[in-house]
Amino acid sequence: LVPVRDDFAAAHTRFWKRLSSPGAWWTGDERVAIAAEVRQARHCALCQVRREALTPAAVEGEHDHHGTLPAAAVEVIHRVVTDPGRLSRKWCKDILDAGLSAEQYVEIIGTLVAMVSIDSFCRGIGVPLHVLPEPQPGAPSSYRPPGAVQEDAWVPMIPVDRATGAEADLYGGQAVGNVVRALSLVPDEVRTLYDLSAAHYLPMGQVRDPCAAAGASTRMQIELIAGRVSALRQCFY
Repeated sequence: LVPVRDDFAAAHTRFWKRLSSPGAWWTGDERVAIAAEVRQARHCALCQVRREALTPAAVEGEHDHHGTLPAAAVEVIHRVVTDPGRLSRKWCKDILDAGLSAEQYVEIIGTLVAMVSIDSFCRGIGVPLHVLPEPQPGAPSSYRPPGAVQEDAWVPMIPVDRATGAEADLYGGQAVGNVVRALSLVPDEVRTLYDLSAAHYLPMGQVRDPCAAAGASTRMQIELIAGRVSALRQCFY
């Protein structure tokens, strides 16, 4: 048996509750469907062929999917899960031109990141994946933060000096990496990232502290594992 700290279970439970509820741009049913599609992408025949191809776009076909989400949403989920190292600005533009809004795109990414983190944790310690929650009724809030602006990124983000009002809590008044700001068009996705990071990695406010550590691992051990996983996932961060 692997001893597991209580904060892991608590963070996972909080995400599961949020996953089942309406978000900013997707309903509870759609958010749970996004989570199911994240798991389905690992078994998609088209994704496996594309991953081996020199150019993914040269391989035509249809994803093996559950049939509940728009095609553009399925493409985002499957490509980010299976071949994230070769995404491009043109690919993102094509996705948005196909009818997916930037806000919907960001909410998918935030949900996907949380799902991959939690499922990878379960696989790593050898326990079954959590059963997906029952969706809760209600409509999305359609909330778009007023501080979000288009910079050089693929989607609008909130600059540090514009994180005010309802978004005053997002950055803690300090500089943060673009990997965090990339989710800020849907502020609750940043908050979810912070919540899971505090258990799976470090509280965001401690990331820049070279002496910060969590649990039984030293900071050097944490960064060795993080660097190795990033290399395997082709993450340039």
